[in-house]
Amino acid sequence: MRILAQPPRVRTLFVEWLTAGLRAVDPIPALCRAVKRIGPILRVGRIRYDLRAYKRIVVVGGGKASAHMALAIERLLADRLTRGLVVVKYGHAIRTGKVHVLEAGHPVPDRAGWAAAKHIATLVATLTKNDLLVVLLSGGASSLLPSPSHGVTLADKQQTTKLLLGSGATIQEVNTVRKHLSAMKGGRLAEATQAQVISLILSDVIGDNLEAIGSGPTAPDPTSYRDAKQILQEYGLWSKVPPPVRSHLQQGVRGRVPDTPKPGSTLFRRVQNHIIGNNCAAVEAVARAARQSGVSPVILSTSLIGEAREAAKWFGALAREILAYHRPYRPPVCLIAGGELTVTVRGRGRGGRAQEFALAAALEISGLPNVWVAACGTDGNDGPTDVAGAVVDGATVRRAREMGLDPNAVLRRSDSYSFFRRVGGHIATGPTGTNVNDIYLLLILQPDDPSHEVPTR
Repeated sequence: MRILAQPPRVRTLFVEWLTAGLRAVDPIPALCRAVKRIGPILRVGRIRYDLRAYKRIVVVGGGKASAHMALAIERLLADRLTRGLVVVKYGHAIRTGKVHVLEAGHPVPDRAGWAAAKHIATLVATLTKNDLLVVLLSGGASSLLPSPSHGVTLADKQQTTKLLLGSGATIQEVNTVRKHLSAMKGGRLAEATQAQVISLILSDVIGDNLEAIGSGPTAPDPTSYRDAKQILQEYGLWSKVPPPVRSHLQQGVRGRVPDTPKPGSTLFRRVQNHIIGNNCAAVEAVARAARQSGVSPVILSTSLIGEAREAAKWFGALAREILAYHRPYRPPVCLIAGGELTVTVRGRGRGGRAQEFALAAALEISGLPNVWVAACGTDGNDGPTDVAGAVVDGATVRRAREMGLDPNAVLRRSDSYSFFRRVGGHIATGPTGTNVNDIYLLLILQPDDPSHEVPTR
């Protein structure tokens, strides 16, 4: 992990803390903690499976962490594993054994993902009640496993996804629409097979709602076609999405096409959905690392949502209150939050929610001494960029203006990536192999400690 343009002491702290958070949600040890094998018995949570009872054991899945999860399950199943296929984002593949790893587009689905999803659908449809299907899911699966409903093309789903991602809709709202344009999401993958299903899930969703993680291909779906239509209408997208999308959702609202399987459906009696890791685990690990460094950690929330620039105002207000009045906390202190903010794209620039939050926070803490804000996407890719996020301090805005940059104008055109390329502050991790939302940090150190001074350049 690399963090640029910060004093060595602060840079070291952030690297140590964020690395601890990422290690806590490394999918390989996380899966091995959740799933145990003793001889022929596989234990997932409290449920035991006798592997001798199954003719075939097949692994499928998708998400940014699914390749690492596949490597872990291969080691556990060993000779009992028949075959497998998982799909990851471009650049996130690793070497595995019997489980084949394919790469595809994210956050906008592409033809590689479509082809992989069709292959998975064909594979699971051949399984019988004498077989075991292990599904590996992590954040990103919604985009990586596109399976358009009848009458809807991949191009239709691509355009709809792009509109939703730029609208400010929450990921849950985005996934509600995608589930009702898919032949795989919203419990339909489980519905498509007769096999016993174990779904191992690395959660990137606040509250670990099963129906929302990867759009819930093995979970009951409480949402409806009417919900999907209302979301598009609420964000002013109903008239903008392709006509086949409107037609399909309208047919669903009228009951002319089957809805996704709902809670209470008997098909889920043969499905076990099990969470192996989440944002809470990462945030708690960051807090432990901060405490070991001599900085008091305070976990504010693991459910941070809303517009990135609005959340930054809250962090700025806390920083000013702590510096001025030593309340509600006394420095040195690190306030920690986890969650998934949203960005309403207002320009043609590049960035992601973590970088936009950091840039907005830089404006809020401008001029404040001994204050730093960091935002990091745990998957290593903040939006469509090659960095995880950014770190800012009370001098970031001044440095930018000395370079001829107007941070407010940059924020208006949604170009936070280019801003940090010039000013410095990017957090670079490369693909981390995991994905459990974002981590947001507000660090305030003692103002009388010269080793913690804000740099002038």
